Amino acid sequence: MQDVVIYTTRFCPYCIRAKQLLDSKGVKYREIAVDNDPNLRAQMAAKAGRRSVPQIWIGDHHVGGCDELMALERSRQLDSLLGSNR
Repeated sequence: MQDVVIYTTRFCPYCIRAKQLLDSKGVKYREIAVDNDPNLRAQMAAKAGRRSVPQIWIGDHHVGGCDELMALERSRQLDSLLGSNR
């Protein structure tokens, strides 16, 4: 089973929207809040190549942010990417 990891901040509407989509699908994910931790945000940026949140990984696949997650859902590719995570 692949891990789903999402880097977030508390008041980010895109983070909330991405988590709502994952929740609606019953996906278990590990949330890493970078609000008050510049080191965590720097680690996320180094890994993702971006400083914006959310940053989402499904297994080793870097999805990107909320827009990319929603695009996967619209194109009906998200469920297959999630596989046995639900």
